[in-house]
This record gives sequence, C-alpha cells and structure tokens, in this order.
Amino acid sequence: MSSVLYDTPGPRAKRRNVLLSVVFTLLLALLLWWVWLKMDDKNQLEWNLWEPFTTGEAWTTYLLPGLGNTLKAAAISMVIALPLGAVFGIARMSDHAWVRGVAGTVVEFFRAIPVLLLMLFANEFYVRSTDISSEQRPLYAVVTGLVLYNASVLAEIVRAGILSLPKGQTEAAYAVGLRKGQTMSSILLPQAVTAMLPAIVSQLVVIVKDTALGGVMLGFTELLNSRSTLAANYANVIPSFIVVGIIYIVVNFLLTSFASWLEKRLRRSKKSTGAVLGEDTVEVNPAAVRGTYGTGENAGGGF
Repeated sequence: MSSVLYDTPGPRAKRRNVLLSVVFTLLLALLLWWVWLKMDDKNQLEWNLWEPFTTGEAWTTYLLPGLGNTLKAAAISMVIALPLGAVFGIARMSDHAWVRGVAGTVVEFFRAIPVLLLMLFANEFYVRSTDISSEQRPLYAVVTGLVLYNASVLAEIVRAGILSLPKGQTEAAYAVGLRKGQTMSSILLPQAVTAMLPAIVSQLVVIVKDTALGGVMLGFTELLNSRSTLAANYANVIPSFIVVGIIYIVVNFLLTSFASWLEKRLRRSKKSTGAVLGEDTVEVNPAAVRGTYGTGENAGGGF
C-alpha cells in the first residue's frame, strides 16, 4: 500500500530487499562467529569465568544492589525532570517576552553543557557548600546533573510536540472563550502527549544509561561500578561486561515496551471518546425541519 511517504516496492525492489537482508544476516553471523573464536582463543569462555553468575552471591552482593541504585537515581531524575521540562517547554511559548527569554536562556545553557560536567560541578558544589554525607553525595550529584540536562532536553521535546499540533486547535479554543492556560491544559497538552511520548521515552532511556557516568567518575555504586568490583573479585572482566550489558538491554526494553503499550492505550482512549447518539435520544426541532425542507417562503432555510 502506497502513501505520501512510502511507495510499495515492486518485484525488483522486493528481490533487492530480500538479498540485502540475507547478506546482512550472513555478515552478522560471521561477526558473531569471529567474536566467539577470539573469546575462545583468550580463554574467555571458560566455565570458571561464568560460574559466578549462576550463584546468588554475585547477584545479591554486587549486581542487584548496583541495579537498585541505577533505577533509584534514574527514577528520581525522571520524576523531577519531566514536570520541570514541561514547565520550561511551556514557558518558552509564553506571551511575555521576559518569561520566554528566561526560559530559553536556562534551557539552552544547560542543554549545551555535557551531563558529565554538570555531575562533576554538582559534586564539587555539594562538597564545598553543603553538609551532605560522603555516602549520599554521589547520588545527589548524579541526580542533579541528570535533572539539569534532561529537563532542558525534555523542554524542547514538549515545545516541539505542542507546536506540531494544527493551529486550528488553538484558534477554535480561543473562539469558544477559553483562556491560554485553559487551552494549554485542556486542549493542547492532552493531544501533544501522544505525539511526544516516543521522544520522551528515548530521553528516559538516556537517563538510565547516563547513571553509569556517576559510577565511573564519582564512585556512585550503580550497576557499572558494581560490575568493576565483581570483576576484580572474580577476574572475569569480559563476562561481567556482557552480563551487565544484557541487564541494561532488558531494563531499557521493558521501559520502551511499557511506553509502547501506554501510547497504544492513549490512542485507543482518544478514538473511543466520541459518543454516537441514537435516533430516540435526539430531539428534533420541527420548525427547523420545515424551514429547511418545507415549501413556500421558508423553503431553503433562511439564508
């Protein structure tokens, strides 16, 4: 089926696509086979390197606590960054120039700074200016950096999602007497959420992965940092990297799957909001019927 953006491939295009798919599959299989051989040559497939992951100690002592800290930092950052990003995204569309200027400056400033630099700055700020304990300081620094950077990115996602809606939505809301705040909260935002959801989820996945920066640079005991301690104790660097990589894939897959389910649910709920009225529930005005379909001087409906 053809559309504006996509043409149905013909017989030659179908054969070419099948051929490219086969070639890609063969190249991927060769790559995996080469990696397997190299790991085998370096004795990275020996059972004693993988055995720790079949016991409870490696999980309860290292991986699960690290995963818990990763999810904790990511969850706190998401809860703060999402509403903060929405506020700044809406503020960038304000009718007041000073509000747009302040919001735009904040968003562009923090969006231009690497998230790792924000984490390092926050850590130094907490060291020199607060009484936060050394055990909690890495968590505070990681969350601060993630919130400042990702709230700025989410602000642009919110602004782009709202601006992507047809202007007729806003004009119709103003025509029935709604104020701008009412239009934004009741008309624009509910419609824009569905359009923004894929980009928002992508940014939430980035938040989960960027917690690893705190483990590398600040000693935050998240999943990747816990992996290094595990690898030092069991001398299984490569297997530990592989297992931790699989854990990240599973966590992010669950997050994106939930977001896909939520998006489909939102779309279904919006499609099912219209009610169809039966004939017995509609009150017909006889005068209107006569004025529209009758004969005589009222025929034609009074234009």
